[in-house]
Amino acid sequence: MAIVNGAGAGGLIVSFGEMLIDFVPTESGVSLAEATAFLKAPGGAPANVAIAVTRLGRRSAFVGKLGDDEFGRMLAAILRDNGVSDAGVVFDSGARTALAFVTLRADGEREFMFYRNPSADMLLTEAELNVDLIRKASIFHYGSISLISEPCRSAHLKAMELAKNAGALMSFDPNLRLMLWPSPEEARKQILSIWNQADIAKVSEVELAFLTGHDSVEDEVAMELWHPNLKLLLVTLGDQGCKYYTKDFRGLVGSFAIEQVDSTGAGDAFVGGLLRGIEEDRSALQASTHLKAIAAQEFSLPL
Repeated sequence: MAIVNGAGAGGLIVSFGEMLIDFVPTESGVSLAEATAFLKAPGGAPANVAIAVTRLGRRSAFVGKLGDDEFGRMLAAILRDNGVSDAGVVFDSGARTALAFVTLRADGEREFMFYRNPSADMLLTEAELNVDLIRKASIFHYGSISLISEPCRSAHLKAMELAKNAGALMSFDPNLRLMLWPSPEEARKQILSIWNQADIAKVSEVELAFLTGHDSVEDEVAMELWHPNLKLLLVTLGDQGCKYYTKDFRGLVGSFAIEQVDSTGAGDAFVGGLLRGIEEDRSALQASTHLKAIAAQEFSLPL
């Protein structure tokens, strides 16, 4: 489906949180100290999800704060170039855009070093939220990094409240980055503090172990994270695929057989595809219901 000026069919998927610059070594399997050169790339899980959504033909917007610097302006332009609405982006002239140096180990997994003390994304306030944009969300997607410190934590909670009260489907990917938190205990506490507000929750097998305390991906372990408001729980298993759980059924979807080169952003691409599919189904269902209502009214047909 073509995207024109950021608009596709269906509802609006709004992502909240951080956007930053990733510096990735030009060679894999080396440490930061050993790397001789780096390439800059746009990053930040919520922003990655927003871009994935528009590339798959749906409408998305990003809400967050960037530094009023070259990197921040570049990132905002990248959102626009990819069809993502930047109406929820604000700029801070007193703080820089966050940076992350990412090493690619020989096995394709990543290690991070962040520069954000504080970065602009940490300084977003409630007063700076684009309330009208958030209330238009059909799906509201968020992570946990914006819960780490104030004032962004309060802005995050307020944005969730606005979206939920407006009827949005709430999507949560913790995207755990322990090195950013004061302690593992604080990370677990804050992630679980908003867990029961999610309609959709996606965790990796590492995050599942962290949140439950069990080094296992068995169904009974995953179901420890279930709560009455949850509609869909997903546990990604790397090359083994993804487990899914709903109130009435569960299963495993296998992954595609590929040679892994770089897993950076893989989870975000997964979430973007998931939300795109959910929004497409919701839009089709709404359209079908609307057509049935018209048929019943115009032709006296039963619903």
